[in-house]
Amino acid sequence: MRPSLPRFLAALIAPVLIVGVLPLWLIHNKLAAYDTRWPAHSPLMRAGRLLGAAVFLGGLGLFGWCVSLFGREGRGTIMPWDPTRRLVVRGPYRHTRNPMISSVLVMVAGQALFWGSGLTAALAAFFFVVNHVYFIFSEEPGLEKRFGQSYREYKAAVPRWRPRRTPWPD
Repeated sequence: MRPSLPRFLAALIAPVLIVGVLPLWLIHNKLAAYDTRWPAHSPLMRAGRLLGAAVFLGGLGLFGWCVSLFGREGRGTIMPWDPTRRLVVRGPYRHTRNPMISSVLVMVAGQALFWGSGLTAALAAFFFVVNHVYFIFSEEPGLEKRFGQSYREYKAAVPRWRPRRTPWPD
């Protein structure tokens, strides 16, 4: 059973908050006075915008691929209230266990580069730390419980964050 459109859209709430709402809030509220920006109309600004846009689009592409795999292969969504029914170990999951979270992190880092925003970079770092702790203490034990030995083998062979060079066989 594939996730319905309303379930799929509900699953995008957290990523939209992290990638869309929070970064825009950071650069447009009273904290913006304490933030950094690229010097206006400088070569540094143009390079940061170009690099930031490329990084963001790369993260967006990876995110779309991961969400698609969760729906097609895992028969679920990215959210804890509608988890996958099958372990997803194809595509980017053959190289790292958390490419979806990595893609969100890459998108926020792309935004930080685009704007030259230290606050957005801090959001990216905070997002990584929170997810690292969450994966160690909640996500991974839950996956071991749901998928048993197959997840333990996958976990032993595929790194949590740093991609392996050769793909894990699916």
